[in-house]
Amino acid sequence: MNPSEEFLRHAADCEQMAKFTRDPASRATWSRMAERWLHCAEVFNSRNQAALASKRHRKSAANTEH
Repeated sequence: MNPSEEFLRHAADCEQMAKFTRDPASRATWSRMAERWLHCAEVFNSRNQAALASKRHRKSAANTEH
């Protein structure tokens, strides 16, 4: 499982806890935790895409130099 999938799984778990928690303060905490996990997945995906793009760019630049 890649990190993004792991983060999304944690977010889903937190959303489930928020859904079944009766205490409003706890519900808010679980919801914030779910949002943080979603943010982690987004950041990972964004950085991963940027790294892949950079790698492709370097590879294509190296191929055009020859």
